[in-house]
Amino acid sequence: MKAIIFDLDGVLVFTDKFHYQAWKKMADKMGIYFDEVINNRLRGVSRRESLEIILERYEGAPLSEKEKEDLMEYKNDYYKELLKTMGPDDVTEDTRNALKLLREQGHKLAIGSSSKNTKFILKQVAIDDMFDAVSDGTNITHSKPDPEVFEKAAQFLGESYDNCVVVEDAYAGIDAAKAAGMTAVGIGDATSYDKCDYKIKSLMELTELFK
Repeated sequence: MKAIIFDLDGVLVFTDKFHYQAWKKMADKMGIYFDEVINNRLRGVSRRESLEIILERYEGAPLSEKEKEDLMEYKNDYYKELLKTMGPDDVTEDTRNALKLLREQGHKLAIGSSSKNTKFILKQVAIDDMFDAVSDGTNITHSKPDPEVFEKAAQFLGESYDNCVVVEDAYAGIDAAKAAGMTAVGIGDATSYDKCDYKIKSLMELTELFK
C-alpha cells in the first residue's frame, strides 16, 4: 500500500461536541427537538443531509431553498467560532508520531473528509503540513457513503484506488472506502463494523500494518 487516506473527525481530531453544539443551537432556534441520538446519525454525512435529518422533526411551514441555506450558514458560522478554540493540543502525541513515522516509511498521506472546514481545522491544530493532498467538502458533490471523496484523494495523490488505505471511524466512511475498492481500516466506532479489512485501536498500529 502506497497511500493512506484519513478521515478527519473522529480519526485525527474530535470535533463532534462542536457539531452537536452548533446543530443544537440551530435546532433550538427553529423549535426542533434535537439530542445526541439524532446527532449520531449525522456522522460522516454532508451538511445538507444533516440538515434534512434534523428537519424530519420540523413541524412549521415548508422551508424554501434560501431558508435552508440560511440555516446551514447559521450553524456553520457558530461551528467555526467554536473551532477557533482548537489548537495543537487537540491532536494527540500518538497521532503526530504516527503521521511522522508513516511519512518516514514512504507513504503518501491524504485527508478524505466531507467537511468544508477541513483545511481550517488542519491549520488550527498545526498538522496541515503533514499531508500530500486534501480532498474535502469543497471538491465533491456526493458525501459518504459515496466513494467520491476518497477517489478524489487518490487522484490528487496520483495513486490507483487499490494502492490506497482508508482510515475511518464511521460506517458510512467504511462503506465509501469499500465502494472505491480501497482497503478499509476501522478505528473507534467503526471497529464494530464487519466490513472493515482491519481494525485498530491506535493510529500507531498503521506503522506496523503497512510498513
